Amino acid sequence: MNILVSDHCSPLELVAALAAAGPPFLLDVREYPEFATGHLKGAHLLPLAEIERRAGELPKNHPMVAMCRSGRRSAEAASTLARLGFANVSQLTGGVQAWEQAGLPLEKEEHAPWALERQVRLVAGLLILLGLGFSHIWPVTIVLAWLVPVGLIIAALTDSCLMGMLLAKLPWNRDSGAECQLPRADR
Repeated sequence: MNILVSDHCSPLELVAALAAAGPPFLLDVREYPEFATGHLKGAHLLPLAEIERRAGELPKNHPMVAMCRSGRRSAEAASTLARLGFANVSQLTGGVQAWEQAGLPLEKEEHAPWALERQVRLVAGLLILLGLGFSHIWPVTIVLAWLVPVGLIIAALTDSCLMGMLLAKLPWNRDSGAECQLPRADR
């Protein structure tokens, strides 16, 4: 019996679906640092950027719930999966934030890296300080102090962050042990 009949499910609807026979496949489309700091038990990590390339590893004929932090990336993942022929993909309404706000448990990795947002704030601050500090010695470095706020404004307006995407590719933000371990897809 499939409890998930719409393209969205609330945290409490997902709890009911997980307790039923034949629970849905949980697909977390965030980056590893976000996943490591808190994810649903049994969730499988497959970052949004890898969905199209690795869709063949996902169970095509099984109910699936995509999730991210707030719902934007999971909507994009669900759209991509629908285009690729996945018929039964729901999204966790409000994402992992809504799950946590409902008081539901999250699992955390023991040695999780800082959240990407925190890393972005640190690097942005350091770049501004370096630009201002070195501008007394080498005036061209003041450009750093100007580029960072421009980049932050663009990130806010487009709801995407180039610095965050670049930081996500660094070695400490990639855990080969936990990342993208998907069960074999039922073909």
